[in-house]
Amino acid sequence: MHTANGPENDPVRRRRKVIAVWTRRANKGGYLFYLLAIVLFIVAFTTDFTDTFSTLITACLIIGSVLLAPAIVLGYAIKAAEKEDPGPNRPGH
Repeated sequence: MHTANGPENDPVRRRRKVIAVWTRRANKGGYLFYLLAIVLFIVAFTTDFTDTFSTLITACLIIGSVLLAPAIVLGYAIKAAEKEDPGPNRPGH
C-alpha cells in the first residue's frame, strides 16, 4: 500500500522513470546500429567492399554512438540518483 507521498506521486521520480524508459530504448537502438554495422561489415568483407558499404557502416557506427553515449551516462545518473534518494522504505525517512 502506497501513501499519498509514494513514488507514483513524486514528480521527480515520475520524470526519472520516463527518462529511464527512453534511456533503455536508446541503449537498444544504439546496440542495434552497432550490430547492423557488424553485419554490413561481414557482408562487405565477403563481397565487394564498395564505398556504399563503407558509408553505411560508418553511418551505423556514428548513429549507434550518438544514441549510446548519452543513454549510458543518463542510465548511470538515474541509478545513482535512485540510490541516493531516500524513499519511504529507506532508513532515515
